[in-house]
Amino acid sequence: MDKSPAKLVIGLTGNIGVGKSTVMAMLTGLGAAGIDADKVAHQVMEPGQPAYAPIIARFGPQIAPEHGPIDRLRLGQIVFSDPAALADLEAIVHPAVFQVIQRRVDEADTPVVVIEAIKLLEAGLSRQLCQQVWVVTAPRAQQIQRLMQTRGLSEAEATLRIDAQPPQAEKIAQADVVIDNGGSLEDVRAQVERAWDVVRDE
Repeated sequence: MDKSPAKLVIGLTGNIGVGKSTVMAMLTGLGAAGIDADKVAHQVMEPGQPAYAPIIARFGPQIAPEHGPIDRLRLGQIVFSDPAALADLEAIVHPAVFQVIQRRVDEADTPVVVIEAIKLLEAGLSRQLCQQVWVVTAPRAQQIQRLMQTRGLSEAEATLRIDAQPPQAEKIAQADVVIDNGGSLEDVRAQVERAWDVVRDE
């Protein structure tokens, strides 16, 4: 199916632990089709998928015991403490992710499609696929707390992952819409609905 010219593609991004998934759930509840780039990345890294063999070749067979699935925790320990290794991983994964997302955007049958991607801007997805960029923000202390609660990380591990990313301000500078997820759920929902109403009226 060819992509309809009336289709609006929103890129939803923000640093780790800011609550992008909460905003995504609200947008899909309002009628948008949602694509989670992180889940797509996991899929293309599975055995037999396009990113699997190149990752093993770059990082070694020890990250995939007995030729099974990649141990993402072990891989994360390598790349989040080594910017060059992280760049290598992204160079393998991003092109494969892009192809899958492009296909899903083309196949979507809703007027609005939302792509949730932490590396939306860095990977070039925003320029190639999106008409708008929405950035979710949250205070650093909340990012750390969320990572500890949702991913079982220690405070030190959570801090390391946050510090491995560009400052939130860099994403905000490129945003068409900024959603502040530092307050109550009701406050976040009100921001999302206001922005959605503007989108639907255009």
